[in-house]
Amino acid sequence: MLYSEVVATGSGIPEKTVPNDFFNYLVDDANEWILSRTGIRERRFAADDQATSDLATEAAINALDSCGMDPAELDCLIVATSTPDMVLPATATMVQKNIGAINAYAFDINSVCSSLVFGMDTADSLIKSGKCKTVMVIGADTYSRILNFKDKGSCPLFGDGAGAVIFRGTTERKGIIQTLIKSDGRGWELIQVPSSGSRKPVTAETIENMENTFFMEGKKVFIFATDIIPKIIEEVTSNAGISPADLDFIIPHQANLRIIDHITKKTGLDREKFLLNLDRFGNTAAASVGLVLDENRRNGTIKPGNLVLIMGFGGGLSWGGILVKA
Repeated sequence: MLYSEVVATGSGIPEKTVPNDFFNYLVDDANEWILSRTGIRERRFAADDQATSDLATEAAINALDSCGMDPAELDCLIVATSTPDMVLPATATMVQKNIGAINAYAFDINSVCSSLVFGMDTADSLIKSGKCKTVMVIGADTYSRILNFKDKGSCPLFGDGAGAVIFRGTTERKGIIQTLIKSDGRGWELIQVPSSGSRKPVTAETIENMENTFFMEGKKVFIFATDIIPKIIEEVTSNAGISPADLDFIIPHQANLRIIDHITKKTGLDREKFLLNLDRFGNTAAASVGLVLDENRRNGTIKPGNLVLIMGFGGGLSWGGILVKA
């Protein structure tokens, strides 16, 4: 049986740090207001001339360099994003050109903040089917480009970044052990950019009404997240024949520390098992779990043999979990 081993990871992080005080124009003492509600202290915003493909390219190069891989070895390149450089072509093709992945085929995948988890599942399927030997998946987003900076309920939450993961087929039982991918279109309206495509094209009127910016029904999304995460943990571990207590680490989508606190109380899992970076990066959408995975592989927290559950949830509504043996 083939498994999809994680052979390398990499990050693309903008230089510009945006502290909570940046949002003092919205609320008094923005630092305390944001920190107490979300656990976020700062985030990164892309430079004016920096697009999603640029961050994705940086993450890809860092991943390739970390394992000494020639980009020509890649059979497939997937960019998981809901903020592509443009409607067409696929952002993945731009990254393909930038890194010289001449033998790969490249495409984008969009499941909003679940995109990287969906991309990992796709990579696993390609490898297990025998179609590909080596696949790179990059979660990359620049939400600073689509935020409504008048909406205090959403704009302080997000940051920009990219996280890359390279998978390669192996007969050893390591890498991706179990996956779970689901969606429920009945909740698609909860997270959206209303004027951004064929349903409601961008016009002067929609721009004036801020309909070309990010919209989220925060309370309903919080309820969804706190309900679905325990189910992901239970279903993925049950299908893998283990218990949640067997997990060494959990990498949840980095949305809000209050969600994580709620989950630890609901599941009884040790808070130290949850690996986080949202205090420094905020919600980086599709990039979030990739950035955490890369950081903790590089700093030695995640060690060979560790069982790590990577989870995403977001617009669509969409959610999923990837169980990885490091």
